[in-house]
Amino acid sequence: MTDAMTDAIIEVKNLTVGYGEKIILQRVSFSVRRGEVFVILGGSGCGKSTLLKSMIGLTPPMAGGVRINGRNIVTARGRERKNILRSFGVMYQSGALFGSMSLLENITLPLEEYTRLPRAAREAVARMKLKLVGLSGSELKIPSELSGGMQKRAAIARAMALDPGILFLDEPQAGLDPVTSAGLDELILTLSKKLGITFVIVTHELPSIYAVADRVIMLDGRTRGIIAEGAPAELRDHSDNPWVRQFFNREAEHTA
Repeated sequence: MTDAMTDAIIEVKNLTVGYGEKIILQRVSFSVRRGEVFVILGGSGCGKSTLLKSMIGLTPPMAGGVRINGRNIVTARGRERKNILRSFGVMYQSGALFGSMSLLENITLPLEEYTRLPRAAREAVARMKLKLVGLSGSELKIPSELSGGMQKRAAIARAMALDPGILFLDEPQAGLDPVTSAGLDELILTLSKKLGITFVIVTHELPSIYAVADRVIMLDGRTRGIIAEGAPAELRDHSDNPWVRQFFNREAEHTA
């Protein structure tokens, strides 16, 4: 791992999250290194998406903090919070593109909100982002005219509109066929290597995890915390937790 990847760009400390009186995750702590592809995984209902929502400021935690580039998104207000939000981009599982707008219009939205660039400059940036994700020539199409994989790529392009150092991706391979999913994995690796973007990805798709992840954390709904951390192949072959090995080796759970 390179020196550039050894410093933490995200620090989650003693984070407790839940809804009402129900605690989903309790006192979770970990860090994400600058430039790495970091994956949050685990079984259904373990709190992966809940954790992601807290990390990007959508779900206030019950306790604990999340620091992005040294600034706590949990306690930040006003201009400071807006600056933190501008430092990262998010691709939601559904893509969350506006269906009545062209791809060009979708991608210029963040630029309209956060910059004073003239229209021509905003559109030039949007075209460049679409080119980065392999969608040159699709600028005037609306989302419904695209395949599922193209919609995911367009959503990543919009997440990159403001040149963030961090991209959060929620289940990027969900609903995609294996070939399209592999293409998206290649795109993530290309953006990571060429642009130095730090990725935080929520997924349970094992082929993608092995293809892109530098490091993973595995959440467990029973313990409400992290039960494993490390390189996926290392956890698959050498974890001392049988459930972790079972997950990474895709083995069925046997009942007595």
